[in-house]
Amino acid sequence: MTAAILCSELSFSWPDGAPVLSGLTVSFGPGRTGLIGVNGSGKSTLLRLIAGELRPGSGAVRARGEVGYLPQAITLGTSRTVCDLLGITAARDALHAIEAGETGEDVFAAVGDDWDVEERARAWLDRLGLGRLGLDDRVEQLSGGETILTALAALFLRRPDIMLLDEPTNNLDLDARRRLCDAVASWTGVMVIVSHDRELLERVDQIADLSGGEVRMYGGNLAAYTELLAAEQAAAERAVTAAAADVRRQRRDLVDAQVKQARRDRQGRKVAASGSLPRMVADARKRAAQETAGRSRELHSERLQAARDRLDEAEQAVRNDAEIRVELPGTVVPAGRTVLAVTGLAGAHWHPAAPEPGAPPEPGAPPEPGAPPEPGAPRAPGTAPAYDAPPATDAAFAPDAAPVPGVLEELIVRGPERIALTGPNGSGKTTLLRAVAGLAALPGVTARLGAVVGYLPQRLDILDDSLTVVDNVRVAAPGASVNEVRASLARFLFRGERADRLAGTLSGGERFRAVLAALLLAQPAPQLLLLDEPTNNLDMASVRQLSQALEGYRGAILVASHDVPFLRTAGITRWLRLDREAGRGADPEAGRGTGLTEIGPL
Repeated sequence: MTAAILCSELSFSWPDGAPVLSGLTVSFGPGRTGLIGVNGSGKSTLLRLIAGELRPGSGAVRARGEVGYLPQAITLGTSRTVCDLLGITAARDALHAIEAGETGEDVFAAVGDDWDVEERARAWLDRLGLGRLGLDDRVEQLSGGETILTALAALFLRRPDIMLLDEPTNNLDLDARRRLCDAVASWTGVMVIVSHDRELLERVDQIADLSGGEVRMYGGNLAAYTELLAAEQAAAERAVTAAAADVRRQRRDLVDAQVKQARRDRQGRKVAASGSLPRMVADARKRAAQETAGRSRELHSERLQAARDRLDEAEQAVRNDAEIRVELPGTVVPAGRTVLAVTGLAGAHWHPAAPEPGAPPEPGAPPEPGAPPEPGAPRAPGTAPAYDAPPATDAAFAPDAAPVPGVLEELIVRGPERIALTGPNGSGKTTLLRAVAGLAALPGVTARLGAVVGYLPQRLDILDDSLTVVDNVRVAAPGASVNEVRASLARFLFRGERADRLAGTLSGGERFRAVLAALLLAQPAPQLLLLDEPTNNLDMASVRQLSQALEGYRGAILVASHDVPFLRTAGITRWLRLDREAGRGADPEAGRGTGLTEIGPL
């Protein structure tokens, strides 16, 4: 029996009654399918329904074959081992027992056909870049990225007929993403991947687009989908233009018919008043004229309504992925002007600072003890004050802390440079950005600013959920009038009543646009943007809108990201790589320097 997924008239609502899916019918067969759609369209919910984690309100889900599921969030007990996470502990213990001389049926039953389970486990760990992990290592020692890759290795070891992956590249650095893409490309069973990662979606066999409560299938990878969708949208826009013209024509025809009928009615009344016709004949003509007028009016009204229906249908076929086109003259930075100087990068002994209260640590980074406290000064949404890190103490340096060849001792940002900050998880990219923004002290490193900074953290938490979109922007730009803010927000697609919505009620894409507006419309205008993994968890429409907004930005940018396609569209002029040389499991205080080096474009 060929493995497949069949969903029939599937409906699901949350306990509060909020609908997610309604009457959805879709099937997935052998091959790799990329499931895409805007944030909130129900992609993750659909995977959870297929995996059996949720029960549908109505309809049916059938999975022909064993299902393996990788959720976005993996919760693990810290006492578990890598072997437990791989799901091979029982078979491995039984193998060791047999090697020690046990011959009971139970140990042979536990092994089953997995006599080479340790070798296969090590092979998959090596393939996914986890060769340095031991099978007995504790889960608490793993970074976020290592946890995801280990869970993925467990799925490949199980060899399920159906594999469901929900945003598998989240928290993965560039090397890990590429290893994941290679592993996905080798899969031959049924695989459904929810992802916004464009490089991963180039490896799939078909795209399933969940939009408007239904799934449309497109053969080929993301590039083929994009080309087909562009052709569809061009045709849809032409259909809207033609339908709108038809509505105008039918409306004119209706008015013309009404004018002609009014003339005939006046003429009839004149003839009747003159007495030139017998009353019986006049009444008969009047009734006939009224019936003809009624039929004509009904015919023209039906034609107008049909034209309006065709226009509505054509408009629904056009995606509402409107573009952001904004000019930000206040962000202009003259060429050659120094906007940032970071010194003490080579040889300093530092480690990632503690995250903001309630925020997760930097993806992939282990918790770091002894981090400096957060500064308590309030600031407007999306902005950070000019800040000089406190002078480093003597304890911050080791006697043998000599600069590493090829490592930058200082980072100078001049003019409207656009700098990409890349590097593996845990190397300290977030820490360095937060130090520049004045949100954390970095021992041995001094950041001197020559421009106003705007900081976009990984968590989009710079908005006050109790305020409207307009009021949030006015907090960041107190000198702007309400009308000025509204005019600017219209360019971020917040027009009319949408600008008066509370931030806490916004969808994911709307919230991101509101954050962008608060960041870019701040007063004084930010001339240096610090962006920390800005495309994490964004749908493709939001990523495109971010790129469009950055086209209107005229200042300098320092962006930490693993999203190479986004970086290529962002107009990056310099590429830097940040490496942390401390060994795994070593005392974080004893690490080498940041290892910031200049590299070529990725």
